[in-house]
Amino acid sequence: MTLEEILARAPVIPVLVIEDAAHAVPLGRALVAGGLSVLEVTFRTEAAAGAIKAMIAEVEGAIVGAGTVLDAPMRQAAADLGCQFAVSPGLIPGERPQGPVPLLPGVATATELMAGLAAGFELFKLFPANVAGGTGALKAFHSPFAKARFCPTGGVSAANAAEYLALPNVACVGGSWVAPADAVKAGDWDRITRLAREASALRP
Repeated sequence: MTLEEILARAPVIPVLVIEDAAHAVPLGRALVAGGLSVLEVTFRTEAAAGAIKAMIAEVEGAIVGAGTVLDAPMRQAAADLGCQFAVSPGLIPGERPQGPVPLLPGVATATELMAGLAAGFELFKLFPANVAGGTGALKAFHSPFAKARFCPTGGVSAANAAEYLALPNVACVGGSWVAPADAVKAGDWDRITRLAREASALRP
């Protein structure tokens, strides 16, 4: 799948920080059951690689990617694990859209966006969205950067996700609210499915 096709699958991409790989499969199944099939597992914990492998192997219908990809070797590691996409919080020097796995790079300013467009990217993560200007920044970017489309992440929640999704240059949003840490720790998969179902209905 192309990155554009992946981002079009659901209005919300869960951003998952998994501390225990044993949670990966039931968490993934709960999110997919709620209609969120694109899952970003961040490379922020020792359990991340194992969680990604387990989700890819055992969660039917899931499109699994790696988040917090900070350099080219981490992008390659995501590909080696079998990820279908990778997400970076910023622009990785020298990286291009073509590579071992599709990359969604982060930007926070017009200068970074111009550098990303010059490198051949057209799909970006606005991060941290709430600090980088939120919906106001995206509205301002739309006219001068007509080719760019975004997945805002950082400060996006159930309360404001619809405002982002209503913008013409927003493909989807990323957020952690659909998989609260307390629900994951407690194994409250029904709650997570319910939150995912509510999030999957946000598309205008």
